Amino acid sequence: MPTSHRTPGSPIHDLASHLRRLPPSCGPVRLIGVDGHAGSGKTTFAGQLAAALDDAPVLHLDDIATHEELFAWTERLLRQVVEPLRRGETARYTPYDWIARSFGPAHELPPAPVILLEGVGAGRRTLRPFLARLLWMELPHDEAWTRGQLRDGEAQREFWAGWVSAEHQHFAKDPSRPFADLLVRQSPEGYEVLPGPIETPGPDPAVTHGDGPSAMC
Repeated sequence: MPTSHRTPGSPIHDLASHLRRLPPSCGPVRLIGVDGHAGSGKTTFAGQLAAALDDAPVLHLDDIATHEELFAWTERLLRQVVEPLRRGETARYTPYDWIARSFGPAHELPPAPVILLEGVGAGRRTLRPFLARLLWMELPHDEAWTRGQLRDGEAQREFWAGWVSAEHQHFAKDPSRPFADLLVRQSPEGYEVLPGPIETPGPDPAVTHGDGPSAMC
């Protein structure tokens, strides 16, 4: 693990400032992947980061995956989202309703300066060429899964049993963490952001310490 150091300024806003300065990676968009095990805090972190980015859009991969395709959604994401954004066009995707088990009405996703792609598998090899940065939520899978199951309750026990097996298989074949630019950890102050296994050079801050509540989902 790289040695961390503190940086001045507002923590999440320091990271947001760094991301804004990156060159576009998907047409005019800086596409930022937020990956990690289920239950590691991706959604809460992405929400706080999006707010610091002046309400940048967040595309949750829970809207792309389905019961039948927990991880086999790559082609649909490329077709509905990535390819239009590469052309500088508004993407249109159909979010999946996990209760109705069907796709809902199409949502529009304009090519904003920064878009966060949040969910398990956001850093898969097929998507990495389109990412300006890949962030990995640094929480061991057993701890993340336990927290996720406590969050979702008894009603989701059967789903979690299937999910754990599927996630194991996914990351065994297509790991994200070794390719992360930054690792995000919870701390009492909020978050730590450390250089990832793939460290990017430059004068931008390597570590920020987040303010605000710790992520819980």
